[in-house]
Amino acid sequence: MNGTDAYLDSAALDEKVANYSYEEARTRLVEIVSRLEQGNIPLEEALTLWELGEALARRCESWLNGARERLAAAQERTRQAQAASESGANNAPAVVPTQPSNPTTSAVPAKEEQ
Repeated sequence: MNGTDAYLDSAALDEKVANYSYEEARTRLVEIVSRLEQGNIPLEEALTLWELGEALARRCESWLNGARERLAAAQERTRQAQAASESGANNAPAVVPTQPSNPTTSAVPAKEEQ
């Protein structure tokens, strides 16, 4: 960890990790947690890692929230399409078979001659 990270506030840390993909942020967060769990690092470095880890966790949460929103929107579009499809099928006019009209035949039967 370099010394420039030691004095960054949370907004600056959020900006620092803003371009991380979910996978990058998660991988980096796992590395930080592993290092912190080892417990053999100086306090100042541990605090800096902790703060960076918090920013990475917020970044991951942001990605996941965005994914949830996209999934919910996709599910809603699917529900609407299904409802429209079902509604269209239920409201379709009944088809009544008719005989094709033939202009050469009369609709009134011819009288029988007696």
